[in-house]
This record gives sequence, structure tokens and C-alpha cells, in this order.
Amino acid sequence: MKKYAIITLLSFFTALTWMGCKKDYPIDEDGLLITPRAECYVSSFELLGPDFLTVLTKNAVVDTAACTVTAVVAYGTDLKNLYPQFTLVSDAKLDPKIAGRTDFSDLANPRQWTVVSGNRQVRKTYKVILTVQPK
Repeated sequence: MKKYAIITLLSFFTALTWMGCKKDYPIDEDGLLITPRAECYVSSFELLGPDFLTVLTKNAVVDTAACTVTAVVAYGTDLKNLYPQFTLVSDAKLDPKIAGRTDFSDLANPRQWTVVSGNRQVRKTYKVILTVQPK
């Protein structure tokens, strides 16, 4: 009797393990869920200094048609030591990932990030154009 109980328990746990490991939804290389959403845009942008306070003088302007983000930073901002923050449409992701400080000191060549849709089929590259507030 004990033998059948142990076999039954092992079969039960094996079935649970098999069902728990089954992938119902596809995931991408970053471990993020791939969804059917094709929307792909930036809804807002923030730029923080080394103290994690905003360096923008006013809200950034996001142009989803031209795929640009235009922002004015305060005079005296250390452009080599900034933390960009994007708000994206649901299920989208940013490429390349932001892994910390970002150098924006080359104002003639705006930084670029690509927004990738939830279904991973639509890609839009956004330019972040910064200007420094006059003294």
C-alpha cells in the first residue's frame, strides 16, 4: 500500500512540475512577455542629474510623428553625468537599455534610442535633442 502511495505522490508532483514549466506565452531575450500590441511610442521623458533631481527647465516635448524628444537643460548641468528616463506605451521596450549614467555632452549628435513594440515587430528610433538654457 505504501508503495502505491509513494508512486501516486511522485506521479502527482511530476505532473505539477511539468505543468508549471509549460510556457503559455512567448518571452523575448530579456525575459519580457511578447504581446500582440503593435503600438510603439514614447509618452514622456525625464532627465535627472547625479543627485537624481530633474535638470530640465520645463517638460520635454515628445513628437511621436517625427520620433524626437526635445528638452532644455539648466545652465551649468554636467551633460556627461545624466540619467534619462523614458515612459513608453504598454508592453514596449527600449533598445539599447539604459544601464546608468549617459553622456549627452555632444549636443551636435543627439543620442538615439529605439522603442520596440510589444509584438517585437515595430521599431521606431527616437532622437533626444538637448539644448542648454542660456545664462
